[in-house]
Amino acid sequence: MNIVHSITDLRAALAPFQRPAFVATMGNLHDGHIALVDKAKPLGDVTVASIFVNRLQFAPHEDFDSYPRTWEADCERLRAAGCDLLFAPRETDLYPEPQTYKVHPPAELADILEGHFRPGFFVGVSTVVMKLFSSVFAGKPEGFAMFGKKDYQQLMIVQRMVQQFALPIKIVPGETLRAADGLALSSRNGYLTATERSEAVSLSRALQALGQAVQAQGLARREMLEEQAMVALAARGWTPDYLSVRRRSDLLPPDSADAGTPLVVLGAARLGTTRLIDNLEI
Repeated sequence: MNIVHSITDLRAALAPFQRPAFVATMGNLHDGHIALVDKAKPLGDVTVASIFVNRLQFAPHEDFDSYPRTWEADCERLRAAGCDLLFAPRETDLYPEPQTYKVHPPAELADILEGHFRPGFFVGVSTVVMKLFSSVFAGKPEGFAMFGKKDYQQLMIVQRMVQQFALPIKIVPGETLRAADGLALSSRNGYLTATERSEAVSLSRALQALGQAVQAQGLARREMLEEQAMVALAARGWTPDYLSVRRRSDLLPPDSADAGTPLVVLGAARLGTTRLIDNLEI
């Protein structure tokens, strides 16, 4: 596996290839990341991963400095998975000057759910993804980029960004990987204590129960059922931000007229000091 740090070296390494398949990560890799690499390998003529902890998507009070960085282990995992090229820029490589030009996704999609509780988060995500795309896919007639469904809102924002900017990139969703007990794999799971890890699966169970309740009782009772789900999770020691049923098409709340419309249940909650997210399509 070739490792490069500068955009110039990345483009030189990619010069012989026409169809990169790309997986963007912040490192601290788990099996979900490797599943995306596996999904990428048959699609392009070179498999590229990136590791970059993007300061732009962290608020001042969030965990940028303490975000887990596991460089050696990550490189070994990528080599074992058959990744061809790793782009690992330093901050000065990707942001040699203050990034004053930024991508602002539409408020109706970016300022709800995660964006409501993490203002500016999707500006930071969209900006770094656009910069990574311009670095990896410059001059290429086509390419592929893998994004996991666990970050459901992020996936939708990236898909729409690629569509609106007419980028020659196909966004390929990857299903959420889960531990044996149902907990969605996440780099932040490593923050959990042993006791918290046992409790953490309650978030996915709460989403499943909420989805079943809405399907059984109807969308007219949705808001009441969401509130009940939040109260039940809080009673277990969590601090929920949201447990919400939304339309898959636009992540807006459904009403009674949306019966039969594909839906997704999304949730975010803090357990101890660790904030977890998850979702379930219904």
